[in-house]
Amino acid sequence: MRERHILTSLTRIADLHRRPYAVTPLDRSRWRTGDYVVGKVVDSSGPLCRVELPNGRMSNVVEEDWLVGALGHRAATLEVVGSWREVGDDGRMQALTAAGIFGRATSISRVLPALANVQYRGHVMREDRVVNMADHGLGLTSPARKLECPVILIIGTSMASGKTTAARVVVRLLANRGLRVVGAKLTGAGRYRDILAMADAGADAIFDFVDVGLPSTLGPKAEILPRIEALLGHIAAARPDVVVAEAGASPLEPYHGGTVLEAVGASRACTILAASDPYAAVGVLRGFGIEADLLTGLAASTSAGVELLGKLTGLPAVNVLERASWPELDRVVGECLERARRSTLQDPRSGSED
Repeated sequence: MRERHILTSLTRIADLHRRPYAVTPLDRSRWRTGDYVVGKVVDSSGPLCRVELPNGRMSNVVEEDWLVGALGHRAATLEVVGSWREVGDDGRMQALTAAGIFGRATSISRVLPALANVQYRGHVMREDRVVNMADHGLGLTSPARKLECPVILIIGTSMASGKTTAARVVVRLLANRGLRVVGAKLTGAGRYRDILAMADAGADAIFDFVDVGLPSTLGPKAEILPRIEALLGHIAAARPDVVVAEAGASPLEPYHGGTVLEAVGASRACTILAASDPYAAVGVLRGFGIEADLLTGLAASTSAGVELLGKLTGLPAVNVLERASWPELDRVVGECLERARRSTLQDPRSGSED
């Protein structure tokens, strides 16, 4: 019986759906982060046995399906921790994300259903070479453009704190202003759905770290920073008026949120913090020394939460799920953009006088 290969969304930057490839088992010494690999599903009893396809759609999988994903790492505070480096001689792995990050789970939240178990069948090969994510996508050679437009940076106190929901609303409000908006996810673990949500909200173009060959942004800074900088160069080449950028997880987690703050630099015009609870907001603001302009997220789900956030931090807070709060959100973002515009006009390097 011919095996059924299902491409996960981490393959969306490659051409695996158009060109044939071989599947060849390799010794562990030859494995590398970002390698495309094939695993046979050996347990599809849990509700997490669904994968994200290259177009962003979710699909169920069953035993005997062969999944094509990429070797990677994940360190999710609320879900699962794991890495391909922990895979044993038996070749048993888990799909650490629905997008197709493959590795052995070492710590799983008790509230998370069973992960999809896959059996390593081999690496994706062409002409005796391993096909790696870095071989595809936009690459490290970015256009010679510097990101100089204002960036609305959305960070969180943890995963699932409400960042993508906030990004979606901010994109909509900026698009309503007639601006050319680029949506981006700069750190985290690869899922296509987050930036697709920004496109649905009106972003003219969307990017994420998968576009520069990363399954996640876990890894040494010396490896991650050049790719983030390259990604920012590609974003600049799209000539946005404004960028709405989400940093996955929180700045205190190992996904290089701090590296993003460094890379974005003076382009950061507005910082929105999505908090899972009011006290977590205080922890991130103080623990990382971040100056935020607005708070939102799960902690702002009720008027009581909004009030407590304001009391603890002295910052404005809004529930972005309520349209009645959008004018306040629009006001704060607008003031940040105006402040950035004035700063640019006053900067002698801009070549303008005001």
